[in-house]
Amino acid sequence: MVFMLRQCNGLNMNYYLLSCLMAEFIIKNSVNSALSADPTLAAGLIRMHFHDCFIQGCDASILLDSTTDNTAEKDSPANLSLRGYKVIDDAKKLVENMCPGVVSCADIVAMAARDAVFFAGGPVYDIPKGRKDGTRSKLEDTRNLPSPNFNSSELIQMFKHHGFTTQEMVALSGGHTLGVARCSSFKNRLKSFDSTNNVDPSIDKQFVKTLAKTCNAGDNAEQPFDSSRNMFDNDYYNALQKQAGVLSSDQTLMTDPSTRLIVNAYAMNQAMFFFDFQRAMVKMGLLDVKETGEVRQNCRKIN
Repeated sequence: MVFMLRQCNGLNMNYYLLSCLMAEFIIKNSVNSALSADPTLAAGLIRMHFHDCFIQGCDASILLDSTTDNTAEKDSPANLSLRGYKVIDDAKKLVENMCPGVVSCADIVAMAARDAVFFAGGPVYDIPKGRKDGTRSKLEDTRNLPSPNFNSSELIQMFKHHGFTTQEMVALSGGHTLGVARCSSFKNRLKSFDSTNNVDPSIDKQFVKTLAKTCNAGDNAEQPFDSSRNMFDNDYYNALQKQAGVLSSDQTLMTDPSTRLIVNAYAMNQAMFFFDFQRAMVKMGLLDVKETGEVRQNCRKIN
């Protein structure tokens, strides 16, 4: 597996061994410091990596700021809740001070997500490095991100388009073991809620009340995906078994027979989930990586 990755798209596990030996340590330390101060950032860093790679590949396009003549990905409604940009900025500043023009922003995003998984209690894994930074970032491209209202068939097809199997899709969905969803992403499931009825029959009746109470505070009110929002574990799948998935795109994994068996397996066996998740994350980090291109001096703008 490691040999294969070293030959893929010019990436290498030891890419910075000679050019910036301390890069890995600097980035890991930056992520650790940030999560020690705010553990909720782990979810943001993982989600940032996912949203970056699904649009134009893993090229740090998610980090580019909008300009007067272009609205960038980060200002799309699908990305307005992303967090962790300062963590990337701080890590980039430190590696630039030591190794100017060497470490790409795309690699920093990928490494930060890996380190966030580890510091939140998840599996330990390594990734190949050597990605280059992209120069395109447009709001309209974010239509290719999964919707919180997707059903399992739509999720399977979207992930298949990027080369993922159904099992890998369910494993990557387990990233929702960290973080929260805003009411605006799931309130459509509650529109006809009253004491005896709810619009989405896949939700547990008591959990409907929990979601409705959350939404009483407004569209930006936050609901954790599971009971351990800052701990990387398999509780997300346990929640799905209890019909307590927050998003339609979460609970659909339990209602569809083609994904239910995988959910049940991960709920029963955390080690299996960890193993499959880390393999899927490594694979995601290889999506459409650029062999040539620039290494941004500032992650928020092209050189």
